[in-house]
Amino acid sequence: MGGDVAVYYFDANESWQSKGTIMAINVLVNGAFGRMGQITVKAIEQQENLRLVGQTGREYDLKKAIRDSGAQVVVDFTHPDSAFENTATIIEAGAHPVIGTSGLQLDQIKKLQAQAAKTNLGGIIAPNFSLGAVLLMKYAKEIAKYIPNVEIIEMHHENKADSPSGTSIRTAEMLNEGNNNINANAHTSHETIVGARGANYKNISIHAVRLPGFLAHQQVIFGNPGETLTLRHDSIDRISFMPGVCFACEKVMRLDKLIYGLEEIL
Repeated sequence: MGGDVAVYYFDANESWQSKGTIMAINVLVNGAFGRMGQITVKAIEQQENLRLVGQTGREYDLKKAIRDSGAQVVVDFTHPDSAFENTATIIEAGAHPVIGTSGLQLDQIKKLQAQAAKTNLGGIIAPNFSLGAVLLMKYAKEIAKYIPNVEIIEMHHENKADSPSGTSIRTAEMLNEGNNNINANAHTSHETIVGARGANYKNISIHAVRLPGFLAHQQVIFGNPGETLTLRHDSIDRISFMPGVCFACEKVMRLDKLIYGLEEIL
């Protein structure tokens, strides 16, 4: 970019300060000391229109940190066990949640959406911030209209806390949205070992692999008489999630509700 670029920023103890033509959004990263958190911190710091105002972890008072820092947006990459409580706290503190932590159930998401609706607070819960992963889900939903026989295999690193992944759960939901007769004609088979056919969600088998060497990967396999069609996405570096995270930090400022899935704002 040519010339000087001055930025507007918000000081928690003052008013809007003029530094130019761009409005910088105050962002706090919760879970900042984990691997995803550290990459998110670096990504936020590199954006002209985002201003990092806080980094918090498990031992911090999240609500106090939000209010003390003047955070307008809070990105959460923590643990599935704390995702619901953290999101509720962010909303209660009046900040816009950008939730990348998986493990939230549909009933919990609906409760959080109702909480946000009371104050018309915009936010996003995204099972996956990777553009490639979101496109996979988008086109899988479309394919399901024509090929309703499908299964999901998801593969993650050995330290992933939840199974199946939030991405595979959201994919199953979108497949079901695309065709409410998914696997309606599938033949049942006896499991010699319980669980051999994977977990069943929305009438779709989901197989979870947890091994060293993987980061985040998913295959959606469609079967038709005489043919198969496989969609596959591979995140080989956590940096793949950052464009979606930064985009969400901007977009939530213009939302008046809590949405589920990055595909809803692309």
